[in-house]
Amino acid sequence: MSGHSKFANIKHKKEKNDAAKGKIFTKIGKELAVAVREGGSADPANNSRLRDVIAKAKANNMPNDTIERNIKKASGDANAANYEHITYEGYGPNGTAIIVETLTDNRNRTATNVKNAFTKGNGNVGTPGCVSFMFDQKGQIVIDKEEYEGDSDELMMMALDAGADDFSEEEDSFEVFTAPEEFSAVRQALEDAGIVMAAAEVTMIPQTYVELTDPKDIASIQKTLDMLEDDDDVQDVYHNWDE
Repeated sequence: MSGHSKFANIKHKKEKNDAAKGKIFTKIGKELAVAVREGGSADPANNSRLRDVIAKAKANNMPNDTIERNIKKASGDANAANYEHITYEGYGPNGTAIIVETLTDNRNRTATNVKNAFTKGNGNVGTPGCVSFMFDQKGQIVIDKEEYEGDSDELMMMALDAGADDFSEEEDSFEVFTAPEEFSAVRQALEDAGIVMAAAEVTMIPQTYVELTDPKDIASIQKTLDMLEDDDDVQDVYHNWDE
């Protein structure tokens, strides 16, 4: 799950995935394959999208040989699945907004599974654009304070000089925000400077958050989010529930 100032969730997600890294690695493997196909090159030096997915893979502790194996397979397999991007938007309990980004080779299967996840959580899938206006698309780079020993002001200036829009210091992390088109350049500048990134991706950040107080509503939205996260076709889920 992604969202502003949610580093604790990122750490929780990573810890949970330590027991099932195969699932997150499979999802990133699909992103690598799509990046190779759509970027037209298996060489990250000539494919900025592939560079960004590789950075995401590394932030999720995907081994280098696994990354290279996925890229090699994608570039050499003419019979590889032809994944397509499909985005679903809908509502959870009490008007919470949920965006689901998928990569699928079977849109009927994916549509059925996503609809089922919303229904089981007492929500519903809406029409394209019904909730996306409540989010801003931004590049988001998260740096764990435990992994950074430098000066915060220097880090901020480095990010802003590279083209970042905003920089914030949270309790346990630094967060860098960019326009989507500036994300690759900023991420590359930080990587070149040896900055270890806990997360680095273009994401959807809620403009406002919805607080749920009814235990039934909380259980319902958690049911939807858990079902979506367990679906192999689902790559990312964004929501404005204030957890």
